[in-house]
Amino acid sequence: MRSLDALLATQGGVAGSRVLVRSDLNVPLDGGRISDDGRIRASIPTIKELVDAGAKVVVAAHLGRPKGQIQPDLSLAPVAARLGELLTAPVAFVQASSGPQAEAAVDGLAPGAVLLLENVRFDPRETSKTAADRAALGEEYARLCDAFVSDGFGVVHREQASVFDIARRRPAYAGRLVDAEMRVLTRLTDDPRRPYAVVLGGSKVSDKLGVISHLLDRVDRILVGGGMVYTFLAAQGHGTGTSLLESDQVETVRGLLSKATERGVEIVLPRDIVVGDRFAADAVASVVDASAIPAEAMGLDIGPQAQTDFAAALADAQTIFWNGPMGVFEFPVFAAGTRAVAQALVDSKGFTVVGGGDSAAAVRTLGFDEEAFGHISTGGGASLEYLEGRQLPGIAVLDDTTGEGGST
Repeated sequence: MRSLDALLATQGGVAGSRVLVRSDLNVPLDGGRISDDGRIRASIPTIKELVDAGAKVVVAAHLGRPKGQIQPDLSLAPVAARLGELLTAPVAFVQASSGPQAEAAVDGLAPGAVLLLENVRFDPRETSKTAADRAALGEEYARLCDAFVSDGFGVVHREQASVFDIARRRPAYAGRLVDAEMRVLTRLTDDPRRPYAVVLGGSKVSDKLGVISHLLDRVDRILVGGGMVYTFLAAQGHGTGTSLLESDQVETVRGLLSKATERGVEIVLPRDIVVGDRFAADAVASVVDASAIPAEAMGLDIGPQAQTDFAAALADAQTIFWNGPMGVFEFPVFAAGTRAVAQALVDSKGFTVVGGGDSAAAVRTLGFDEEAFGHISTGGGASLEYLEGRQLPGIAVLDDTTGEGGST
């Protein structure tokens, strides 16, 4: 996997060259206003290095899931404005992601200037299941650049045109963000310091089954919270009231619990739960034993005793990976569990990784200093798939030695 250093060191450098950077700018919008610019800020180092080297920087990214349709509320125009503020220089924006309009905009770029293309997912070929469709779009992207830099870690687990196909058509390099993310994941998988603890939360246990199964041979303990914990409680024979429950996964979870016992992996489940009478910010909250959730109650956070237990289980860990909130942290009354886990990572003397997605959003929403964590990933899904042992297409293509974008 060639790095940005290799591109900058090429004969003649990149001054005046067109470099297409695939960034992850998929930020949350609230009425057209960016409510969390973490991913934009994470994209700055790579873009700025190329700008400072005199490249004509063309940035490609997506926003939301428009499913191949133009949706004005998912335009990247607000992102272009914020990107310009962070770069302290104007960022041009074109309402096309490829084709003649985009080509004309690229042709008008001066060295050291930045152009943001419109949402690549407005084009149905970007996410097409048909390889020929993606390849055709990859050819159009190739006409916009002389080199490609993959820096959108949040999408490297997707075989999409702006991630995969373009990398097979132009010299391809890993940007600073992708390079840093892969170094962290390698550290988590190849030789982690022990004890190694993983904290998993979020809504669906089905999204985490693969990574849990894979980690049973690699970690010392797994702490489970969030909506997925109720399937674990059901697997132990407990009632879960009106809590989120994947009843079709109960037997699978029961099998995982058995395997964990066989392999000496400690599974830490909450002893108490904060329940509400409904899913709402002003719900009436109370604390109940995890084995006695009332039939009419909905579990929305881990309880005070569980918070203490989880902190204790993380206290001696030398490596911690956390993915998924412990409760509905967007509602203050149900945010304490997530806050407790975040604080445990801050207090840890080990290597701590926040695995992107809602976990990263929670860290910022709850006001934690991002520098207090060892690493905050920008790609929750990509991180989980890597830890599950799956190949990431957007990384594998950077190692491909068969095409124009192959490694040397």
